[in-house]
Amino acid sequence: MKKELDDRDRIRCISELRPTRDTLELLSGKWKVLIIMALAAKGPSRFMEMVRDIGNITPKMLSKELRDLEQNQLVTRTVLPTIPVTVEYALTDYGHTLRPVIAAMRDWGIKHRARMTGKAMPATRKKAA
Repeated sequence: MKKELDDRDRIRCISELRPTRDTLELLSGKWKVLIIMALAAKGPSRFMEMVRDIGNITPKMLSKELRDLEQNQLVTRTVLPTIPVTVEYALTDYGHTLRPVIAAMRDWGIKHRARMTGKAMPATRKKAA
């Protein structure tokens, strides 16, 4: 009986770890969460606007990260019929589903920073993610 319970617990644990690992892999790296936050806050943006808004990201890295986000259906890429050609990026409805996840990460980060520095937490904004 004990062995059977241990096996069920192990299977349940694995089934909960797998989607968490998938999420971490999807949002891995230094830039993806910041790109999603920028698009969520500002709405559709042109490529060079995003380079300026995010700061310290190279165009090559932004291009790579946007391709990954587009491949995972979180961002859309729209080529506008202008001269020169303009490309605009926006969060998909599916991408917007990450807003509460990112907001929770931000809120936890604020609390963690306050705990580690011993400084009081600033008032949190409700809408920014």
